[in-house]
Amino acid sequence: MYLVSYMTMSKPQRCGTLRKRILLVCLIAIIWDTGFGQIRYSIPEEMETGSFVGNIAKDLGLDTKQLLERGVRIASKGKTQYFALNLQDGHIHIGERIDREEICGQKFPCVLYLEVLVANPIKLYRAEVEIQDINDNIPRFPVQEIVLQIIEITATGARFLLQEAQDPDVGINSLQTYNLSKNQHFSLDVRTRVDGKKYAELVLEKSLDREAQSVHHLILTGTDGGDPTRSGTVQIRVIVLDVNDNAPIFNQSIYKVSVLENLPEGTVVVRTYAKDLDEGVNAHISYSFIKTANNVSHLFHIDSKSGEISILRNLDFEEASVYEIEIQASDAGGLSGRSKVVVEVIDVNDNAPEITIQSLLSSLDEDSPSGTVIALLNVQDPDSKNNGLVTCLIPETLPFLLQTSFDNYYSLVTESTIDREQISEYNITVTATDSGMPPLSTTKNILLIISDINDNPPAFDQESYTGYIMENNSPGVLICSVRATDPDLAQNAKLSYSVIGSHTHGSLLSSYISINSNTGALYAMRSFNYEEFREFQIIIKAQDGGYPPLSSNATVIFFILDQNDNAPEILYPSVPRDGSTGLELAPRSSEPGYLVTKVVAVDADSGQNAWLSYQLLRATDPGLFTVGLHTGEIKTTRFFLEKDMFKQTLVITVNDNGHPSLSTTATLTVIVAENIPEMLSDLSSLSANTETSSSLTLYLVISLASVSALFFTFIILLLALKLCKWRNSQLLDSSSVNFNAEPTTQYMGIDGVRAFLQTYSQEVYLTTDSRKIQLKTEKNSNTLMDNQALGKEGFSVNGQGFNSSKGKEVSLQVRRGVSRLRVE
Repeated sequence: MYLVSYMTMSKPQRCGTLRKRILLVCLIAIIWDTGFGQIRYSIPEEMETGSFVGNIAKDLGLDTKQLLERGVRIASKGKTQYFALNLQDGHIHIGERIDREEICGQKFPCVLYLEVLVANPIKLYRAEVEIQDINDNIPRFPVQEIVLQIIEITATGARFLLQEAQDPDVGINSLQTYNLSKNQHFSLDVRTRVDGKKYAELVLEKSLDREAQSVHHLILTGTDGGDPTRSGTVQIRVIVLDVNDNAPIFNQSIYKVSVLENLPEGTVVVRTYAKDLDEGVNAHISYSFIKTANNVSHLFHIDSKSGEISILRNLDFEEASVYEIEIQASDAGGLSGRSKVVVEVIDVNDNAPEITIQSLLSSLDEDSPSGTVIALLNVQDPDSKNNGLVTCLIPETLPFLLQTSFDNYYSLVTESTIDREQISEYNITVTATDSGMPPLSTTKNILLIISDINDNPPAFDQESYTGYIMENNSPGVLICSVRATDPDLAQNAKLSYSVIGSHTHGSLLSSYISINSNTGALYAMRSFNYEEFREFQIIIKAQDGGYPPLSSNATVIFFILDQNDNAPEILYPSVPRDGSTGLELAPRSSEPGYLVTKVVAVDADSGQNAWLSYQLLRATDPGLFTVGLHTGEIKTTRFFLEKDMFKQTLVITVNDNGHPSLSTTATLTVIVAENIPEMLSDLSSLSANTETSSSLTLYLVISLASVSALFFTFIILLLALKLCKWRNSQLLDSSSVNFNAEPTTQYMGIDGVRAFLQTYSQEVYLTTDSRKIQLKTEKNSNTLMDNQALGKEGFSVNGQGFNSSKGKEVSLQVRRGVSRLRVE
């Protein structure tokens, strides 16, 4: 407290001079010497809070009014403030409950210190408060019961140390003595230790007899010296231990039991029991095995306390049917008794049959004969009687049989021939079932691979194939593909494709078609022309790689598809070689709709590419004539007028229906006159009035040359068509151009197309030297009305055909419904 005051007063003067510090220390020393005194109080413990301790004001000689003015206060050491100062009367009171045993324990005396501090002037006083002990604790034993085990043959005078009682009080209030309840066999001896504490010993005064009394109950009392006195008790239980003079005895000399072999682990098989006439430790029996034949210790377990025998794992009748076990019961003193346990194992159907494959074919050829042995099986069941009687089966749907060989052997054989292409492998399930209750079965799967032989020829997915080739194709283009399959395997199913034959249409087949031997893809080796030929066929062979190889054929028909690559060709009027135009005659008296002539054209293409349409492209008088769109007929649209020109020039265009459309134009001249003489006179006058007129002979020569060129063209075309038909009779029957006795239609083309022909009759006879012409019209003719002779320039007209000097006559006849070209 002194140091605290010193530090409190010196802190504000740290920065002062050394002189001031020395004076302050001297002043505090004077105050301490004159004001310090010793004050002592004594109070009992466990006083209530607020109880009076002492009058500090009186003891210090202070007036109660000065306590507050001089700043008197108290301070106690420790965290707990057990005392408080009342500044009104100067009394010190108890502030907290005081437990002497808690504060001082066994320390004596127990003193609490407090400091009284006077602030003005500074004085410090020290006071002591002695805490007096009261008898507030009783002696307590650490246990509720003291157990002693004493053998009944223990000699008298034997001493047994007892546990001490604890009393936290001090002095006379602490434990002073021990007392023992009255009994015949024991006495109590109380002694004092060096430190002054008392302890007790139990002394055996009379021999014990377990058979007379096995347990003795005593009461030990510990008493203190307080006023009033307090005491604590504890029970003493003396157990008299028996002497081991009796061996254990089993209740049966032999135990017999029958158990099923499928009992679960831990099942109690038999309960043995042994009795010992002794008691206590000598009557505690421990059971164990003596002999462990047949691995008994691995199969059975005996409980050392209860004597129950249980199984450690499942018993197996097939290993052993009877187990004999020697057991013994031992007490704690080493005495024992023996017995025998016989365990009979009853067989149950706990083993499924076992299937062993002794021999097995890895694969079987599909052409193997019936009765071929596939596998040899052995079936065993370790169970007994009906539990070991086994039957073996396979599914009835399989083409196999299971035949009994001898004992437990079975042969798996084929029942019929096998086709690998239907089933390539068999998963044969063999089932073996015993006759137990319930029956047990085992299955064995045998995987049998069927080996392939080359017994199937390749098969095309179609009997015949059709390929379409657009004419003017690029060489090397893919046309189509053929495909064949072979249900065989590996090399037997490896196919190669080839073309049978070497020529077609008189040419090497290799110049037309090429085939990929691996894929069957067909490629065009040349550019085809629809107008040359329209179809051809080849035979494809597919051959496998087996030995011997097998093959099959398929027909491939190729159709050449037409393209619009031919412009229409005008047959009539034919184009003169000298550049002149065709000449037609139209009477001035003709009525509207009069058929002047007909443009005849053909197209070498087919289909819609050969559908021709005719249009009047240009005319001298556009409103005088009209052309049939599909017939090519040139007709008048009105009556001729005087103002109409004598010579009418018409330009006709012929278009096909292809994409893109191709066209040809024809130019013809229509002379408006009633007859040939009038026509000739008009031509003469026309030639005289124009600067470019020519003689009548020139016009007749041009006309004759044009007709002759037309005849020669017909002859050459007919000969060419006949020659092609003769060479390609099989392919060109439907494509031959034949003008002989064919009914007229609206179209003309190579594929049966006909030219639009005028249904009128007219015969024209020309000599081969082109010097004479004969025009003959029959009844109902729409062209020339009569026959007249032309006498100028050597021309003669009569009713008979004119023979040339060479004796040949060319005749072109055009009659209604019939077109005919003949050479005489």
